[in-house]
Amino acid sequence: MQSAAGKDKEQLRYRLEAIVGADQVRSGADIGERYRLDLTRRYAGAPAYLVKPATTLEVSEVVKAAAAAGLPVTVIGGQSGTVGGAVPSDGGVALSLERMNRIVEIDQLSMTMTVEAGCILQVAQEAAEQQGALLPMDLGARGSAMIGGVIGSNAGGNRVLRWGMMRDMVLGLEVVLADGAILSSLTKMLKDNAGYAWKHLVTGSEGTLGIVTRAVLRLRPLPTSRQTAMIAAPSFEAAISAMRRLEVTLSGRLSSFEIMWDDFYDRMSGGLLDRQPRPLPSGLGYYAVVEAMGGDEEHDAAQFERALAALVESRIVVDAVIAQSEQQRQQIWAVREDMNPGLADLRPLIAYDVSMAIADMPIFVERARAAMAAAYPEATMLFYGHAGDGNLHVIASRGELSDETRLGFDTVIYDVVRTVGGSIAAEHGVGISRRAFLGHARSQSEVALMRTLKMAMDPAGTLNPGKILAP
Repeated sequence: MQSAAGKDKEQLRYRLEAIVGADQVRSGADIGERYRLDLTRRYAGAPAYLVKPATTLEVSEVVKAAAAAGLPVTVIGGQSGTVGGAVPSDGGVALSLERMNRIVEIDQLSMTMTVEAGCILQVAQEAAEQQGALLPMDLGARGSAMIGGVIGSNAGGNRVLRWGMMRDMVLGLEVVLADGAILSSLTKMLKDNAGYAWKHLVTGSEGTLGIVTRAVLRLRPLPTSRQTAMIAAPSFEAAISAMRRLEVTLSGRLSSFEIMWDDFYDRMSGGLLDRQPRPLPSGLGYYAVVEAMGGDEEHDAAQFERALAALVESRIVVDAVIAQSEQQRQQIWAVREDMNPGLADLRPLIAYDVSMAIADMPIFVERARAAMAAAYPEATMLFYGHAGDGNLHVIASRGELSDETRLGFDTVIYDVVRTVGGSIAAEHGVGISRRAFLGHARSQSEVALMRTLKMAMDPAGTLNPGKILAP
């Protein structure tokens, strides 16, 4: 005889199948690993159901059905996050928006793109470029990250210096709330001060306040020229001085300034020596990938070369190399983005993304090295980041990653972040792994406000429970 719980579960499955179709619902062992694990494979969930809706209305109905059954709902994207932010709850509903992947419209006059949340970032980038437009958001996981996840984490990436975070590109949103209500404001307006800007609240909320189903994103005219270089500076202050001068001398065309400490550069460029030479010798201090984008290839290239030459002549920069071909451009960027060879002998490792005032970056690095050396003398630390927005990446390794080591590393890094008034999360969000340290970056009053907002928008805790805020 079937139990009441078993009948309820069977009825819910029938309800979900009626909404999205029987072939778009999976349960138990039929749910693939990609829907249960995050990128680090540290966090895993055992959802009761995997559901793949095709429309916003279907998302709404699925959320209503799950809420009525008392089951939590977690949106599954490209799973490129590193903090467990999109791992489904045990016994809950994993909601994949991969079928909702359309480019709805590209408006060349308004310079906007309307896109469904399941669209892959790179697909959106390429669609914009085909229409002579640029979607400025760019990050290493462009080939797997979905637009909804990029919005949910308020991702940054390589071009924040010029175009800002994802929040700066979101003009309008369509969102399904915890009770299944559809909140839609797919506006193309750049300016709108009529009341609360709820879209900014949802952006970066990691799916805990609403499920993004469609978005209107701000595009830019597609640059037709690109200049890329690797520079070396004798000190951190000199590197930042070089960045500030380039912002002026390149007339606002500077789009990327990716800074690397010497030991990071030496290890990453050394790991690529079997396929390409080092762009510059190691041991010169601080390195940066510099990129500018404009609209006049001949003029822009000449201006770029003059600007770098002036930095060398003034000794702000000790050496520089400018890419003369697409191959050389890719080789320069490979030092920053193709890190697997250089990190191979450090695995397992932990990668952090923290932020602080740019002036505090060297102070943070000095204190973090000292604190780690005191706690774990055998540990290796590497530093690199987005200099223009104060986003610093930290890699830490000691040959093993037990839970004790993870907690010890986290404590060292986040305790030092707190001493400089920084943030524990610059790009990937808080998720599960950082929620215990939220108080290092947010006051008690701020955390209380977050809880109030969560309770007001999701009183039953249906949407992605256990993320950001500890239960």
